[in-house]
Amino acid sequence: MVGENVLLRVSPMKGLMWFGNKEKLSSRFISPFEILERAGKVAYRLALPPILAGVHPVYHASILLKYHEDRSHVLDFSTKQLDENLTYEEEPVAILDQQVCKFRSKSFPYVKVQWRGQPIDGAMWESDSYIRSRYPHQLPV
Repeated sequence: MVGENVLLRVSPMKGLMWFGNKEKLSSRFISPFEILERAGKVAYRLALPPILAGVHPVYHASILLKYHEDRSHVLDFSTKQLDENLTYEEEPVAILDQQVCKFRSKSFPYVKVQWRGQPIDGAMWESDSYIRSRYPHQLPV
């Protein structure tokens, strides 16, 4: 309804890979925006701040979420560099743990990576070779 606040879904990216899998990352939402008007049967025009001036202000209802006063699940978009598709690139902060998975005669090293803006319990296991090759300057060896 006009005048209510809604959250806008954004899609995280890691390098060139999209996170379409629900196991990897759940969808994220950015700050509450006020609905200015209804632009169609299921589309709404939002009041966006000047930092998002390059982003189209009309969105389908499927990517909007009614805002409730819980800020724990909201991404601070002022610290992210969003493009016109409302995507951004994830950056690792720290390697929390390491392990080696053995499959028959081969072994594969994995590292548990904490991503920027995520709590420690949201860390994910990633291939050691991928993390070291993609982010050599950001993580310790």
